[in-house]
Amino acid sequence: MTSLFHEALGADFDRLHPMLQRRFGVGLDAGYACIGRGTMLRISRGPWWTIPFLRLGKIRNILIPDLGTNVPFTIWNYPYLDPYGRETVTFVREYQVRDRPSRFDATMVLSGGKVLDYLGTHQHLAVDLDLSVQPDGSLRLRSGAQRFYEGPVAFRFPMLFSGRAELHESYDDAAGVYRVRLDVRNRVFGFLFGYEGEFTCDFVEACDAPERLKPRRHERRA
Repeated sequence: MTSLFHEALGADFDRLHPMLQRRFGVGLDAGYACIGRGTMLRISRGPWWTIPFLRLGKIRNILIPDLGTNVPFTIWNYPYLDPYGRETVTFVREYQVRDRPSRFDATMVLSGGKVLDYLGTHQHLAVDLDLSVQPDGSLRLRSGAQRFYEGPVAFRFPMLFSGRAELHESYDDAAGVYRVRLDVRNRVFGFLFGYEGEFTCDFVEACDAPERLKPRRHERRA
């Protein structure tokens, strides 16, 4: 069984830079996890009126309202089997902006041959991801439709009140680091949130994720 990203990208996975193939090759069959540590060169947000929106998202570790430069951060990518038997990979990021770190929680599964991104501590938001390998071997992820789930409540989240994310990740051979850039924009209100950083990775044996990295609630619905 290949990794979630290998399965979603198909033959294009082999076009990724070899270091990105290793990073996005995390999976149960591969038997390893990826722990990235580095620096966010910048964390930025939109105008003042975006702050309440970002603070609301912070309650469930969906958005980060902080600003900063040269911010230490860690990302944990661990594979595990969720309660519904789906192979899952954590994408948990922690930023040391202040004395108390800010955390962004995401877990990814394969659904219908594509990667589905659950956001937050309770997997309230399910986001479709579109993946593409760029000519230089980097990876671009674009978010698509979003669905909100809470108990019996389920609805397609209006994009007027949300943002579309575009993430670009590459490997810099000269510097020996991974580079990442994210922009989240609303089609009406413009730029909401973004960051740009660099990091190195340790690859450790793993067939499960630490409980502290797993969601407090798992959502069955895609």
